[in-house]
Order: sequence, then structure tokens, then C-alpha cells
Amino acid sequence: MKNRIVGLVLIGVSIMVGFIIYSFNRALGKIVNNTCSHGSECPMWGTIEFQTNVSIGIMAFIILIGIYLVFFGKEKTTISKEAKKISKEEYKKVLAKMVEAEKKVFEKIIESEGSIFQSELIEKTGFTKVKVTRILDKLEGRGLIERKRRGMTNVVILKHK
Repeated sequence: MKNRIVGLVLIGVSIMVGFIIYSFNRALGKIVNNTCSHGSECPMWGTIEFQTNVSIGIMAFIILIGIYLVFFGKEKTTISKEAKKISKEEYKKVLAKMVEAEKKVFEKIIESEGSIFQSELIEKTGFTKVKVTRILDKLEGRGLIERKRRGMTNVVILKHK
């Protein structure tokens, strides 16, 4: 919807610019006609024609961009926070295949709405850094989570399938 609105605004602005070009050229033509003693051989006529053609070309280009946005501009869809929430029911099959330590870590990630610092996970599970790292390596290898570096720790993010 936003791309369509931007396209319509561009078309509207281009039409206004076209009106300004027409008004300006008309006034400038009258001025040159009254002041130029060479007639149609006057170099000012060539300058007016060149500037008119360039400005009409720019206006046409902007109109084409506007038309493209109105008819073909794709909208990005964003997922709201509510849609990102993952329930434990969706992962029952996955949890059934895990050992107890993996289940505990994975459940803590789910409880934190899919995003938690690795250092926080160590605190909440009571496991050592090494054990949490190895469990996260396994979960990441299965494509269930993703780790991103943030300062001195990692953020563990639940992958959405």
C-alpha cells in the first residue's frame, strides 16, 4: 500500500512540475520574443528548447517510476511480535528426540520468547559454559537455533521454519 501511495505522490508532483515547465516556457518565450532582435535565429530559442526537452525528459522519468510503484511495487511484509511467538506444542516432536540437558536448554530459549543471551542461559540452566556451548552447537547443527555475536556473549535465537 505504501509503494502505491508513493507512486501516486510522484505522479502528482510530476504533473505539477509539468505545469510549472509549461508556464515558465510560455513566459520565457514571450520575453525572448520581445527582447531578441535576431528572430528565430536567436541563440536563446535554442537554449529554451534544450531546457524544455531536458525538463520534460526528467518529468517523464519520474512519472514512469510513479507508474511502476503504483502497479508493480512489491510490499515488504513484516511479522509482528505476536506472530513470532513459538509455542511449546510446535516443538513437541523435536523435544521428544532430545536428551534431558538439551530439553532444558531448548525450553529456556522457548520460555524467553525465542531470544536469550548465552550467558543468561548458563545462569538459568545451572550448567557450565562448556556444557551450554556444546548443547547449543548440537541444536545449531540441527538447524533449531542460531547464535549471533553481541559483545562478549552470544544471543541465541530460535529459528523459525
